[in-house]
Amino acid sequence: KSANPQWREQFDFHYFSDRKDMLDIEVWRKDNKKHEELLGRCHVDITALPAKQTNCLEVPLEKHPGSLLMLIAVAPCTGVSISDLCVCPLGDPSERQQISQRYCIKNSFRDMKDIGFLQVKVLKAVDLMAADFSGKSDPFCVLELGNDMLQTHTVYKNLNPEWNKVFTFPIKDIHDVLEVTVFDEDGDKPPDFLGKVAIPLLSV
Repeated sequence: KSANPQWREQFDFHYFSDRKDMLDIEVWRKDNKKHEELLGRCHVDITALPAKQTNCLEVPLEKHPGSLLMLIAVAPCTGVSISDLCVCPLGDPSERQQISQRYCIKNSFRDMKDIGFLQVKVLKAVDLMAADFSGKSDPFCVLELGNDMLQTHTVYKNLNPEWNKVFTFPIKDIHDVLEVTVFDEDGDKPPDFLGKVAIPLLSV
């Protein structure tokens, strides 16, 4: 019930080799669980922004009244990674020792924002639902922690896909929940939902 909403939420988008330089944003209005209406969209060219500083932008919505006020910072990606199982970041004993030292009791108050990190090995899925007429699916896996999101590649025409990927997230809130969702890639259409699991960090 507001024409001037304030969200004050932070989202981190991670650029890798296949990065896109245009940030697309949509604003939606929700009447109830079933009815949604697009209130406008806007685009921000990330390459045009100065790096390593916070940029305050007021971007008008295209073909609709209103604008979005945002703080956007382009900075080197730290604490987040995607790697193959054979080159797992925690596989090196010396690195494990450095991490143990970094998070030992005597260093607890050195950096209050550095809570720690979560490493997730996504190995495979078994007996997924067939989403295609061929009796197969094209599954990929999405991992979300807070407002951070990473995903695997798609394994085509397979109900028992193997991804064998290692994902590393920085932890910003120990009360966050890791959500792992499996989707079926469907070309230009929105992906089909195949299943989901939620794991509270406090249960790990």
